[in-house]
This record gives sequence, structure tokens and C-alpha cells, in this order.
Amino acid sequence: AATAPGKKITARLKRTLPVRGPQAPTLSELMRWYCLNTNTHGCRRIVVSRGRLRRLLWIVLTLSAVGLILWQCAELLMNYYSASVSVTVQFQKLPFPAVTICNINPYKYSAMKEYLYELDKETKKALETFYGFSEGKSKVRRSVDDWNSTGSDFFEQIPLLKVEDFSRTATELHSGQKRKIEGSVFHKDSSIVNSGDSNDIIGFQLCDANNSSECALYTFSSGVNAIQEWYKLHYMNIMAQIPLEIKEKLSYSAEDLLLTCFFDGLSCDKRHFTRFHHPLHGNCYTFNSGESGTILSTSTGGSEYGLQVVLYIDEADYNPFLVTSTGAKIMVHDQNEYPFIEDIGTEIETAAATSIGMHFTQSRKLSKPYSDCTETGADIPVENLYNKSYSLQICLHSCFQKAMVESCGCAQYAQPLPAGAEYCNYKRNPNWMYCYYRLHEKFVKEQLGCQQICKEACSFKEWALTTSIAQWPSVVSEDWMLRVLSWDKGQKLNKKLNKTDLANLMVFYKDLNERFISENPANTLVILLSNFGGQLGLWMSCSVVCVIEIVEVFFIDSLSIVLRRQWQRAKKWWSGRQQGRAAQATASDVERQGHENPACIDEDLPTFTTALRLPLPQDSPLPRTPPPNYSTLRLETAFTEQLPDTLELGQ
Repeated sequence: AATAPGKKITARLKRTLPVRGPQAPTLSELMRWYCLNTNTHGCRRIVVSRGRLRRLLWIVLTLSAVGLILWQCAELLMNYYSASVSVTVQFQKLPFPAVTICNINPYKYSAMKEYLYELDKETKKALETFYGFSEGKSKVRRSVDDWNSTGSDFFEQIPLLKVEDFSRTATELHSGQKRKIEGSVFHKDSSIVNSGDSNDIIGFQLCDANNSSECALYTFSSGVNAIQEWYKLHYMNIMAQIPLEIKEKLSYSAEDLLLTCFFDGLSCDKRHFTRFHHPLHGNCYTFNSGESGTILSTSTGGSEYGLQVVLYIDEADYNPFLVTSTGAKIMVHDQNEYPFIEDIGTEIETAAATSIGMHFTQSRKLSKPYSDCTETGADIPVENLYNKSYSLQICLHSCFQKAMVESCGCAQYAQPLPAGAEYCNYKRNPNWMYCYYRLHEKFVKEQLGCQQICKEACSFKEWALTTSIAQWPSVVSEDWMLRVLSWDKGQKLNKKLNKTDLANLMVFYKDLNERFISENPANTLVILLSNFGGQLGLWMSCSVVCVIEIVEVFFIDSLSIVLRRQWQRAKKWWSGRQQGRAAQATASDVERQGHENPACIDEDLPTFTTALRLPLPQDSPLPRTPPPNYSTLRLETAFTEQLPDTLELGQ
């Protein structure tokens, strides 16, 4: 009872005083309350200014300031995701890279003749027909297993052709027969430059084995290029059928390739080289591969403290149709990197001393959101077939090999073999050539999807090479040097060495400066927030508290007011609906009385008996018959005497 007056006073104050802040009934009142109480002066001036012109001016200035803030903040966010490049140079003892050396000629031609007999015979026929080139009769072919030979049927199916005046007819070079050209024509050279005679254009036609109408003619402006490309196709088909153990024996051993070796001023030998078999280059040898667990290093720059080797090339045993240059190929790479020597290898000349000076650079890029690179390649949906650290080239080659297996049913010979797949050859996959060329065409045009899937590695090592060449050996030292090297070769060499069979190679650090190029974020989170605060203070005289206030009023309070209004409308609608249902229920109950009573089932009018059976209202008392007035009762009977059993009632 004592608190009742206090409650009345509080309720009266709530009714008389205006409602402020989040309890405002409408959004317009909330905005007015915010403008009068905020720390941003522009919003307050909009409300308190007198005159339409002045108020309009403050509205324009405030909106302009808000627009400038949004623009500057967007610029800050964009700069936040940019990176700056820093270069650090350190002078220290550097690990020596791996150096892979391959002979340009992959296999000894003297050992391969028996496997290439049919192919060489068809090639010589084409040369004789087209160029008038003739050679003495070939030696009798030695017997080989069935899987070693290719068979002349496939050479007849894919012969060299001479295209006449770009017409739809071509002449087979080895037989002279003409055939009709169907399908598309692809020029494999960048431009066709001839002496004006279009008959010089030769090539070969590939057709789908399942659909003979699907064909493609590949032409070349140079007969040399056409013959080499055609030869390589059949060559890969033959090599794909020869087991790896036999191919390793057909190629060069470490004793065959290496004559002398020095590293860091000390002698080295074949034990410092690791052999691996390359599909296109045969046996290759990697110096300082790190497989033994030890990586050599050098503490001094200069040619005397690097790797120095003399290579035996053996030019006379080269395949005349497969390779047209003499020498070796080398590649400098990291121990965990696969040597793509066919793509980026450096060729070494014979009869020359080649000096390769190195500068070591280690680079690291920032990953997402700064760039679209990958750290380890684990996020790339392509299986690594090379068992080496991820690189863009590994991803592209693995992606193409996967597409080759899926589309053609076999693997391309120049790349590693996926699990469960086999290399393509004529006998098991007669359609592989056409499928391969079509697939490679899509790959070059970036229609295969590999370039979109594969990404660059975020960190990589690079050795910038500077090459210089000098004549070696000199005229005055040629005689004695060749004699000494022939003597060192010993019993394994039955002929005198020629300087065109030798190549001198030196690989060394020009200096021991390690360059480390790294990307760093141009802005940190602290700098970003500081820049935001500067922009807010410059254009709106606002602070972090002001930003929190804006979020509270324009998002939380405004949303609560809208939801409250919607809730009140829904509640009012629900109450009206409930009241309507109650009224309808009451009317239906009154209407049902007397009509739905079980005692009045029949349609006859109620009688006295049925009326007595009707239920009584629950709230009304039971009706009672008034007691009889015995003094007014008069029993009139025809009997003169009263019966004995009624005497007590009368009394």
C-alpha cells in the first residue's frame, strides 16, 4: 500500500516526459534524438539550424563528408591487400645446386639399329623420293622380339605426304600413290616461307581409327621438320614397348659420359653422380643430387671452386634422324626440383669450353589474399606424377598426362606413367596418335583447363646463368691433350679421340651473394585502423566511440524499433482474430441449444414429458414445486365411509 503513490508518480512521468533514444516509438524520432545527442557536429547542425537554405547546406556537406569517408576507406582496404617487394642480399657460404647432364643423343645408335630398322628404312625411302637422297643397301637386320619391331603396316597407315597446290589431294612419298585429304589442315610452323613452289610442303595425315572421316593433315614448310616430327612419332611408339632395364643398357653409362671431374679444387668421380632415366634423353646424371643425405657447398666463388667436367659425346654414334645437333644438355636446379631438361636445359657445344657463372636468388610470394599462388600444391586437384616438390611445370605436365589417360586410354611416353596406366603404342592403342595431337592442340590453346587449374609456387629458388664459350682444346695443346684423354679412357676406347667428341664444362658461383626477394604486406592491421581513424576525424570529427554509436543507433536501435512495430501489429491482429473466434463460438452455442439436444431428436413439437427431460442451465437453481395448501384440499368421493388405511392421513 505504501508503494502505490510512487508507482502512480512514475507512470505519470512516463506519460508526460518525451521518450528518448532506443525507446523512441518511430524512426524519425530516433533520428532526431541521435542528431541532437551525437558527437558528429554535422548531424546536429542539420536539426538545430534555422532556415531551409542553411539546413540544406548542412545536409549536402554532411553527405559529402560521408561519401569521402567511404571512398577513402575503400582505397585503404584495397591498399591493405597489396604487397611491397623487398630485396635482401647476404654474403655467406652457399649450398651448391644439383647439376643434371644429359647427352643430346639419348641412345647409342649402334645398339638401337635393330629396334629402328623398319623406321629407318621407311625414312630413307621418303628421303630418296623427295630429295633424291640414296644410300647403300642396309645391313641385314638382326632378329629381335616381336615387341621390339613396329611393323610396316603402321608406316603405310601414316606415311609422309606431299601436298600439291593446297588441293585436297596428296602424294605418298614412299609409294607415289595419291590419296584424298579429308578433315582439317594444320600448319605446324609459324609461317610458310618457301621458294614459291607449294609442292615443297609435306606432312602426314592422322585419322580417327573409329571414324575414318575424322582426319587432320599436319603440314610443315620444311622437309627437315616434317621428317623429324614423323620420325619422332614412330620412335616414341617403339621406345614405349621396350622395358626400362633394356633402355638403360642401350643408353650411356657414367663411365662412357664422364672423362674427368673436379669440384671445389678436389677430384670427383661417378660416385658423386646419380643416374635417372629420362624418356627423351636416355640416361642422365645429376651431380650433388642430395639422395645420399649430404649436399655439397662452396665457400669461395670463381671457376676454380665450382664443378669442372670433361664429357665424352661420341658424335659418330648419333642417330642421324632423331637429333641434328651435337653436344650435351645441362640444367642447374634445386635438389627437390625435377629437371625439365627438354624444356629449359642449356646446350653445351663440343670442341669448346663452356663456362656457366651462377647468381643464386631465392624468392617468396605472399599467398591469398595477396596473390593466387600455392604453398605446397596440396590445394591443386592434380596428382603430382614426378615425386618432387610442386612447380607449375610439374602441374601442367601431370594435368596433360591425366587428360591423356582419360581421353586416349593410354599415357604419353615423354611423361611419367600414372598408376594403373600404360604407355601408348600401335598394337594396343591404334588411335593414340590422332588423340594425342587433338589433345595437345587443346592444351596449347588453353582449352583443356590445365592453365586455369595450375598455379605458380609461392616460394622457389632460381639460379641466373651467364654462359661464355671458348675454343677448346687450343691448336697447340690439342695433340697432347687428346692423347692423354685417350690414355685415361683406357681399354674402353679403341680409337683415337677427336675434339668434336669432347665438351668441357665449368659451373660455378660468380659470387656468394644470396639474393632473397620477398613480398611483405604494404599495410598492417594497425596501420589500417590508424588510417581509418584519421579519415573519420578529418571529415566527420568522429572517433571509434562515434562509430560504435552509429552502429548502435542505425542498426541495432532502428532494427529493434521496426521489429517492435511489427510485433505490435501482429499482436493486435492476433487479438482481433481470437475475439472474433470467441464471438462466433458463443453465437453457435446459443443457436445449438434445443436443436442439438439428444432428448429432442425427433422433429415433433416438444411435449410435457420431453420438456421435463431437457437439461437445466448450470447457473440457475433447480425449480421446486410449491408445497400444497392442505386446507384447500377437498376430497370428494363417492364413498360414504372412509377406508381404514386413510385414517392416519386424515388425522
